[in-house]
Amino acid sequence: MPIVFTSAGNPKTYTAVLKQHGIKVVHVVSSSKFALKAQEAGCDAVVAEGFEAGGHNGREETTSFVLIPAVCNAVNIPVIAAGGIATGRQMFAAMILGASGVQVGSRFVASDEASSHINFKNAVLNATEGDTVLTMKQLTPVRLLKNKFYQQVQEAESNCIPVNELVTLLGKGRARKGMFEGDLDEGELEIGQVSALIKKIQPAAEIVNEIWNEYLTLSQHPQK
Repeated sequence: MPIVFTSAGNPKTYTAVLKQHGIKVVHVVSSSKFALKAQEAGCDAVVAEGFEAGGHNGREETTSFVLIPAVCNAVNIPVIAAGGIATGRQMFAAMILGASGVQVGSRFVASDEASSHINFKNAVLNATEGDTVLTMKQLTPVRLLKNKFYQQVQEAESNCIPVNELVTLLGKGRARKGMFEGDLDEGELEIGQVSALIKKIQPAAEIVNEIWNEYLTLSQHPQK
């Protein structure tokens, strides 16, 4: 069955049209309020994406451990947990909090199949706690690895420059320059906090097997 994931906008925009064509719709949310709006719009499920997630994020800064149960309590449709999940242990925790499934992003950046540049992959492997920050809240919040571009953004925000000047600073193609062309100074390096736990580049199938096998072990023997 075809499934479309939507985000960063009003779920009413496309949901009805997609469902008319027999397509399941899942909307990404960062709060219970938006989860309810997605449910009211007819979405079949929601992704509850916590503050830890990489890339574009919610302004509420609600962590996954708070967001997941809050969204599960608010809606009657399935909830998929996202943000800070890269291991079977974290998947197990999300399911205990009420999620029906998980969405994993950052760990697959460091996969053999990922189109991300090797420079970016290595930067992810070298990341530790505190190396990513949610920034550009005046435009659209995005979690980035700290680098020269990030420092420029921080300085600009500290000086309270107008939004149009922030747009000019961001320019075009920053994400492509950083993540796909490997410019670790001038590029935008979007990755989640869980990058601190990613220590090797692996085939995607191996990553899936590791997560799933660890989850199964814990679900059968939760005390381990």
